[in-house]
Formats: sequence, C-alpha cells, structure tokens
Amino acid sequence: MPMYQPSGRGREGFEVSGGGQVLDLETAVKDGILGGGGGGVVVVHSSATGEKKLDLKKMIEELDSIEVPSVFICPISLEPMQDPVTLCTGQTYERSNILKWFSLGHFTCPTTMQELWDDSITPNSTLYQLIFSWFTQKYLAMKKRSEDVQGRALELLETLKKVKGQARVQALKELRQVVSAHDSAKKTAVDNGGVTLVSSLLGPFTTHAVGSEAIGILVNLDLNSDAKTNLRQPAKISLMVDILNEGSIDTKINCTRLIEILMDGEEFESEIVSSLSLLVGVLRLVKDKRHPNGLLAGLRLLKLICSHEPVRSSVISIGAVPQLVESLPNLNAECLELALYVLEALSTLPEGGLALKNCPSAIPAIVKLLMKVSESCTEFALSILWAVCKLAPEECAALAVDAGLAAKLLLVIQSGCNPVLKQRSAELLKLCSLNYTATIFISKCKLTRTIQ
Repeated sequence: MPMYQPSGRGREGFEVSGGGQVLDLETAVKDGILGGGGGGVVVVHSSATGEKKLDLKKMIEELDSIEVPSVFICPISLEPMQDPVTLCTGQTYERSNILKWFSLGHFTCPTTMQELWDDSITPNSTLYQLIFSWFTQKYLAMKKRSEDVQGRALELLETLKKVKGQARVQALKELRQVVSAHDSAKKTAVDNGGVTLVSSLLGPFTTHAVGSEAIGILVNLDLNSDAKTNLRQPAKISLMVDILNEGSIDTKINCTRLIEILMDGEEFESEIVSSLSLLVGVLRLVKDKRHPNGLLAGLRLLKLICSHEPVRSSVISIGAVPQLVESLPNLNAECLELALYVLEALSTLPEGGLALKNCPSAIPAIVKLLMKVSESCTEFALSILWAVCKLAPEECAALAVDAGLAAKLLLVIQSGCNPVLKQRSAELLKLCSLNYTATIFISKCKLTRTIQ
C-alpha cells in the first residue's frame, strides 16, 4: 500500500508519528483505500509546535458509538485497531490479539486458517496512519461541535436574564433543544446556574408556553436537593399539574417525569401529589393508548404515588382500578409490571378490593397473567387474587376457578419460584377448594390424571 503525501500547496495533511510522516486522508478516500464521506481534513500538530498530541486509544473510546470503516476493525476482537500488524498471508490484526492467538498454540491465520510459513509480524504503519487520521478528524469535529453547543448554551442563559414575552419562550425552546441533544450543554447549563435561573421562571403567573419549555429543560438537567426543594413549592407544583392536564403529549410526559424526579428523596411529602387534579391528569395519560411513551411515564409516576399509602384512597376514588384492569391485555411486560404493582397496592385497602370485585373482567384478566410474564408479575397477581377472593370467597373464588386459577396455582407450586409464592399459591388453592367436594373441584380444575 503506497504512502500518501500531500499533493498541492493548499492541501493540509496529518502528522501521525514521531518521524513526521504525513498522510492525506482525502487522497486515500479518492483512491479507494477508504469509503467516501471524508469531509474536510484536519491538521494535528506535533509536539514540536508545543501542541498536545492526540491519543488514539482515547479517541477510540470517546467515539465508541460512531460507525467505523471495516478496514480498521480487527477480525479477532471486532474492535478498531490501535497497533495493526500484518502476517505473511497479508491479513492484518491488532498486535495484542494476534500474539494472544499465537500464545494459545495456533500457528495459522485466524481469517484464512492457512498455516503460516513465516511467524513474523510486520507493523502496518500505513494502516495505522489511516486509522489515526480518520479518528483524529472525527474526534476534532466532535470536540468543535461540543464547544459550539456549550457556547450557545451560555449565550441562551444570558439571553434569558434579559428578555421577556415571546423572546423568552423562543430562548427557552432553543435551550431545551440544545440540552436534550448534548450532554456537554447539560453540564454547562448546570455549572453556570441554569437550574436556578430556569426554576425561577416557574410560578403562579407563569404562562403555559414558558412553563412547558422550562419544564422540558429541567427534566434534562441534574437536580440537586436544593433545586428539588425549590421546585416542590406549592405554586410551582400547581403550575406543573395545570400544564400536565392541558399541554401537548410531550409536555405531559415532561411534567410526569419532573414530578417523579421531585418525589425522589426523604424530604418529599405525600401531600404534594394528593391533589385530585394531578391524579386525574396522570390517569388520562395512562388511558391514552395512542402514545406508548406517555403510558409508560404515567404508570411510573402512578406507581411512585401509590407507594405512599395516604394517597391510595384518592387514586381508587377517581376510578383507577377499572381503568387499569381494562388496559392489562394490551400492555407490554414493563407496563404490565407497573400496572400490577399499582393494583396490588390498591388491593390492600378494603375499597380497593371492593373495586376489583366489582370489576367483572378483573379476576379472569389477572388469572391469565400468572406464570406468563415474570416472577414479579406472578407475585403481584397472587396478592391481588388473594385480597379479592378473601373478601368474597364464595363469589370470587368460584369465578377464579372457572377462569382456570387452580391449574395455574399448581404450576406455580411445581415451578422454581421462591417459597413465599409457592406458600401463597397453596393457601389460595385451599381457599378456592372450600366450596367444592374433592371430586367436583378436580373436575372444575380440568386437571390431567397425573396432576390429580
């Protein structure tokens, strides 16, 4: 493979080694050594000029998510090569990988499986230069983009201190877009007082346009305990609840995420989320089947709310039980576990058990979920069924048996589930059998002769 030199006075190249050899990436692309897509070529100055030399290993680590040309990939590790060497077969590998291959007693080429007539390895300096040049270009471009967004984030924070009205909304919107897309911009915003500044814009007289954008920024930033305490002020929470009930789907999701973040911490008081307006807004989000992301965000917040026992009665009073039961057949595994957690928490209250009993589809739907999704789901389902069947054994136990509960319970008992689940299944099975003779119960269960 020829060594590429800069051809033309205006063309810049790469210094890639202590010897000062120069590789022109654009020429390499044109001549077919690399695939297209080069863009501009960047100069990396050597230490002789007083500038720091870039480290290939560091660049590869920081560009981990980027798609790398296949010619740079070691066939053994499938990772970019940092020290490529070539065998007598013409195949190139990362030095450490091929040496490890040899140390295991292999004297063949890993790619072609040819026996080696010469066990020497030759540094592939040309390929190394290509690799270094390509990663340098991508790395410096990434750094420049990062510096650009950091600078823009600072400009927007300064702008927010001065403007009002529509100009404030526009600045907030652009800042939200920047921090949601770039981690460096998030850090810049936090380090330069962005959390305090944006939080100060939330209050009783804040318009929904400003509030929506501000909330969209805050959910993307790291909030310390002081920031959370500030955002838990009643006026700020009230604004979040109003926007949750009236905003777009993205705004509703951001509101639920922010309230979830604020609930994390020992200082949190359950009174903050006890308002019926908040609970209704969350249930509306859960009920909206058009937006799976909203459903997941709503269920996550609802789970956190129901972990506070004083709020559970309010959740039951607004009709959460039948709504969640109705949604069970259409939920994915993650949402199903959240919904069952909420139903199990609500079933611990008498009014929760009664709401489940009065929901015709509750018992059949929950019986179907036993041993079907995960052990956690089975545990929640068993607790719910136990609460309902114990509340009205004659009516509910019979309905559960007709839905196939007994066979499912025997599966749990015979499975590798934890002993607590097996014990609960045995107790529930015994409860269901009280209203039947042995013969009738066995026939009801539709068991095989072996299980009988």
